[in-house]
Amino acid sequence: MIHADTAIDPALDDGVSIVAERRASASKGVASDGKAEMQLAGRRKRRFGLRVLAVALVTALLTGTVVHFALFANRIAGAQVPHTANADAIVVLTGGHARVNEAVRLLEEGRASRLLISGVHPGTTREQLAAVTSSPMPLKKSTVELDRVALNTAGNATETASWVRKNGFSSLLVVTSAYHLPRAKVELSGALPKVDLIAYPVFSKDLKLEKWYREPATIRLLMREYVKYMVARLRLTLQGVS
Repeated sequence: MIHADTAIDPALDDGVSIVAERRASASKGVASDGKAEMQLAGRRKRRFGLRVLAVALVTALLTGTVVHFALFANRIAGAQVPHTANADAIVVLTGGHARVNEAVRLLEEGRASRLLISGVHPGTTREQLAAVTSSPMPLKKSTVELDRVALNTAGNATETASWVRKNGFSSLLVVTSAYHLPRAKVELSGALPKVDLIAYPVFSKDLKLEKWYREPATIRLLMREYVKYMVARLRLTLQGVS
């Protein structure tokens, strides 16, 4: 009986090894693909969550702004002339004849002893200012001073503060249009933190504040003023002025 040694063909062994390696690689590839898909799905979920959060934040911001604007507009619409409008002095911020006219009337009534008309055009004379008021009283230098430097509300506050400090006034009647009062008070409060400011609103007959939400022109005016008011508050906050 013939015995033969059993031998493994090297080529067959190599083939088995290659198949095994391929199967292992395939298994790793499947696992790798699965892991990649899970990571991709996770990233998609995170991006979706961030989008939802961003939309929620923007919606909340817009809603808050609309509500804050509505409160701002209603506060202006509900502004009232103070019953006891007496102070050391009066400042009127120019921007219409009605403002100056009202300030001169208050001076005539003895509500204060001095008046500053802030923001007067350099070419405007006292006689011209007196002509636009219904008062027979001349704008005497001893009682009425003209500020020709201020170009805006911030400038009004700066020039008014200088005048108030120079004269040692501790209370001030602030005369300007009702829609302008919030910003005027913010600017003046920043410039004169220790002075008692009494807001005196002037109402225009052409501006329908009571039903502001029905008047497109009034809404646009109030929106512009609201933006200016918020910018003034932000600027003073950044400057460290309370």
